[in-house]
Amino acid sequence: MKTVIIVQARMGSTRLPGKIMKEILGQPLLFYQLERLRKVTTADDILVATTVGGKDDIIVDFCLKQRAKYYRGSEEDVLARYYEAARESGAEVIVRVTSDCPLIDAAVIDRVIRTYKENIDKVDYVANTLVRSYPRGMDCEVFPFAVLADIHERTFEPVDREHVTAYIYNHPDRFRLLNVAGEENLSHHRWTVDTPEDFELIRRMIEALYPVKHDFSMGDCLDLLKHNPEWLKLNQHIKQKA
Repeated sequence: MKTVIIVQARMGSTRLPGKIMKEILGQPLLFYQLERLRKVTTADDILVATTVGGKDDIIVDFCLKQRAKYYRGSEEDVLARYYEAARESGAEVIVRVTSDCPLIDAAVIDRVIRTYKENIDKVDYVANTLVRSYPRGMDCEVFPFAVLADIHERTFEPVDREHVTAYIYNHPDRFRLLNVAGEENLSHHRWTVDTPEDFELIRRMIEALYPVKHDFSMGDCLDLLKHNPEWLKLNQHIKQKA
């Protein structure tokens, strides 16, 4: 089964426009995420799914320089863009991540993929977000192309077209769902980038960790914050958009 990580990426953001190309140590956030995704051992390919909008040309230029595969699709209909990108890549199993998670740990993704493949005859969708225990920013969803094709044809509700997998986890009567939980509840940590405060935390973390160890882990992140607990206050007041 060809397993493809598809990264949803665009420059538009209501709270921090252009966030994924904001630089830390001379490289944009997307650089760090792609570098970390390449360490996933259970996936066969990575594809950046961006839009046909002119403001996203910068993402395409970056992908070309990084020799990263990309697909350009609809700005508004994210589900269609995702479906077309998956079809273009020949994906049989899709691993969905978003581009605002530059600290995402390959080991976490490998665990979610393995859980899906070990239960492939019993589940339609596996994620570590159905009941949150991992830090926000470690989000990963795995599902077969057949399920993506199904919801692409089935739903035309704006919320479903914008959020790609919303129809799946909002219909547990139709799809078999499985959650992957961490060993402890770390969901109070916010390592995604959606606001200037989020970016400031991630900047400090990358500047502290990356020069010492490029392939730092989630555990390394936690250890760093134990030694710098005041950093947690930078974005602990930020609420995730509904």
